Amino acid sequence: VQLQASGGGLVQAGGSLRLSCAASERISGSYFMGWFRQAPGKEREFVAGDKWSGGTPSYADSVKGRFTIVSDNAKNTVYLQMNSLKPEDTAVYFCAVDSRFYSGSIFRAPNIWEYDYWGQGTQVTVSS
Repeated sequence: VQLQASGGGLVQAGGSLRLSCAASERISGSYFMGWFRQAPGKEREFVAGDKWSGGTPSYADSVKGRFTIVSDNAKNTVYLQMNSLKPEDTAVYFCAVDSRFYSGSIFRAPNIWEYDYWGQGTQVTVSS
């Protein structure tokens, strides 16, 4: 499976961006997908996650209420809608898929090591 992350760019604080994570083939709805980010000089961190086909998502405290995961099964794509962006959201954003089978809809894979497929990353820069 190849993942293509796109949609990053330069935006002013308070603005919005929508990131896309497109899969090269159909992804099982039982798999989890995650969005992670890595700022310069910092470790990669969890941002948000959900079942690929949509379920009960989870968000990092720093983005709750501002970011939303949206799944489009027809396009085999998952989006990360980012609103009210802050300078501290500046980072390279990555999407990833954990190809283990999960029952239930509640997301429970917030750790980097749980993911076996990664996109190439897309740069998000928020100016103050």
